[in-house]
Amino acid sequence: MNITLEALQILDAIDRKGSFAAAAMALDKVPSAITYSIRKLEEDLDVLLYDRRGHRAKLTIAGAELLMQGRHLLNAAQELENRVKRTATGWESELRIVLDGVIHFDCLLPLIKEFEQQACGTRLRFSQEVLSGVWEAMISGRADLAIGAAYDGPNAIRMQGDMQTRVLGSIEWVFAVAPEHPLAQAPEPLSAELIQTYRAVAIGDTGLNLPSMTAGLLSGQDTLTVPTMPAKLAAQLAALGCGHLPLNIAAPHLQSGALIEKKTNNQRPTETSCYLWRNTNKGKALHWFLQKLKDPDIQSKLLGN
Repeated sequence: MNITLEALQILDAIDRKGSFAAAAMALDKVPSAITYSIRKLEEDLDVLLYDRRGHRAKLTIAGAELLMQGRHLLNAAQELENRVKRTATGWESELRIVLDGVIHFDCLLPLIKEFEQQACGTRLRFSQEVLSGVWEAMISGRADLAIGAAYDGPNAIRMQGDMQTRVLGSIEWVFAVAPEHPLAQAPEPLSAELIQTYRAVAIGDTGLNLPSMTAGLLSGQDTLTVPTMPAKLAAQLAALGCGHLPLNIAAPHLQSGALIEKKTNNQRPTETSCYLWRNTNKGKALHWFLQKLKDPDIQSKLLGN
């Protein structure tokens, strides 16, 4: 390969310092070595990189393109070097965290800011899945840590011993409708037969390979499927359907009268949420988050309580 990282560093230094002589001083080289390296690069590429007709050599169009793309390579090389060094110290180059729809990302911001203070260089990558999609992200290796997963996940997977789970907390549910929804004036407790005649709003399970998980839906009930918990809340506030909502999410709207809680014959029970990770992962970033997730105050905040 004719282009070396050293040649790109020289090209970059000339541009940043403004001259061949200044670049030589910055790189602790003699000016003739800088001139030789650039001419050698031009010969190897058979391309003129500098227009030398004026008082000061200027980059040609080809030279400017090489400088721009070369800086990407220099940055990538530096990042690779940093990642290798971080890996040697036990810190992951990247930690992938998947969140279930019941977790509000805003609640993680203080934790992320605290993690940044470690100055470890580990990049955080967050994604969101729903129900079995959370487990699938872990099984497929697309995530290193899952937060908010349904505790009653696939038993076959949980029993394999590869995944470690811990309880995050409990989620209390309420059946709620907008004041203008027909069920708002219906006598309580609402029967399953009555609820079934109205459309439910549900968050779609994002799993592709595992059996779909459903909760709070009645067989044969018309359903409006939405992608997120905020979308479900918005749809129910707009009287587009009925359904269960986490109490912490519904509470302010119940207080304001924008939603009305209705008792039913089959109340959705309180559910346990968990976080899980793979036993074989010994990275320091994962360990840091696992230690934080043991804190009852953090657990409560993540579940919006």
